Amino acid sequence: MSTATASPAATPETIESFTVTLMIRRFIPEIDTEPRWQDFDVELYATDRVLDALHKIKWEQDGSLSFRRSCAHGVCGSDAMRINGRNRLACKTLIKDLDITKPVYVEAIKGLPLEKDLIVDMEPFFESYREVQPFLIAGSKPKDGKERIQSVAERERFDDTTKCILCAACTSSCPVFWTDGQYFGPAAIVNAHRFIFDSRDDAGGVRLDILNDKEGVWRCRTTFNCSEACPRGIQVTQAIAEVKQAIMRGKA
Repeated sequence: MSTATASPAATPETIESFTVTLMIRRFIPEIDTEPRWQDFDVELYATDRVLDALHKIKWEQDGSLSFRRSCAHGVCGSDAMRINGRNRLACKTLIKDLDITKPVYVEAIKGLPLEKDLIVDMEPFFESYREVQPFLIAGSKPKDGKERIQSVAERERFDDTTKCILCAACTSSCPVFWTDGQYFGPAAIVNAHRFIFDSRDDAGGVRLDILNDKEGVWRCRTTFNCSEACPRGIQVTQAIAEVKQAIMRGKA
C-alpha cells in the first residue's frame, strides 16, 4: 500500500514579500490647516489587505495614524475609504489586486466632514438614514396573532437591499452628495427601499412621500458610482429607479 507524503506547509519564510509605498492623506486638526500627503514604505505579502498595511504603519511606524475599523471581515462597514481613487473597504482590498509598481493612495471618503486622517464625521450620513424611517412599521396584527407570513417571492422583492452594511461607500461616491448637503444619498434610499417593498410593512407611502422631496430620489443623476462602490454588490442605482417608479405609480 502506497502512502502519500504531504508537502510542507508554506511559511512566511517561503512566501515572497515586497515593499509597498502607501501615500496616505493625513490631517491632524491640532497641527494641520489643510490635509497633506505622507508616504510610508511597508513590507507586505500579496495576500495582505490594505487594512493590514495600515495596521503595520500604526503599530510599527506612526502611532498617530487614525482610521476606523472593527470586524475586519467586511461586515461592519467601518473601514470604508478611498483607495487609488475608488471607495472600498480596506479589509476587503487585497494588495495583490492593486498596482504595487506605483504608490497606493489612501484617503478618507468624500462628502462628509473630515475629522482626522481617514476618519470622517458620519452623523450627516446617519441623519439621512434615520429620516427615511428604516424600520418595520406594521399597524395591523398578524392574522394568527403570532407572525406575519411572507412568501419567497415577496421576500425576493427587497432581498438585495437588505445587504446594506451602512459603510457609506455608495453615498460618499455620489457627485450630487458631494455638492448638495441636503441630498439623502444612495444609502438612505436603499434602506427606504428595503421597507417600502416589504409586504409586512404598512408605511411604504410615508417613505415615498419623504423621498418625493426635491432632495430625495429626483436628485439622482444615474451615474452608477454608487453601484460600483458598494462592497456588497447591491444594485443601488436599480433600487433608486424602483423607488422613483413607485412614486410615479403612487404606491409600492
